[in-house]
Amino acid sequence: MNLPTYRIKISEKIIGYRRENGLSQIRFGRLIGVSAQAVCKWEQEDCYPDIFILPHIAKILGCRVDDFFEEVVK
Repeated sequence: MNLPTYRIKISEKIIGYRRENGLSQIRFGRLIGVSAQAVCKWEQEDCYPDIFILPHIAKILGCRVDDFFEEVVK
């Protein structure tokens, strides 16, 4: 029996919410106090945002922290 594979794609969530809000990586980074390069690394899955700034990120993007951790069935 094949079970579905679940994965969490924080990068996809950040990209989607950032674009929905019309924010460039530069503007988004400035709003949360990080560089555009940091945002780019999150979106490319080179690294992840610090857990302590996730509430701030969620507030700026108009979502809940939980939204970043919803599983995607692959």
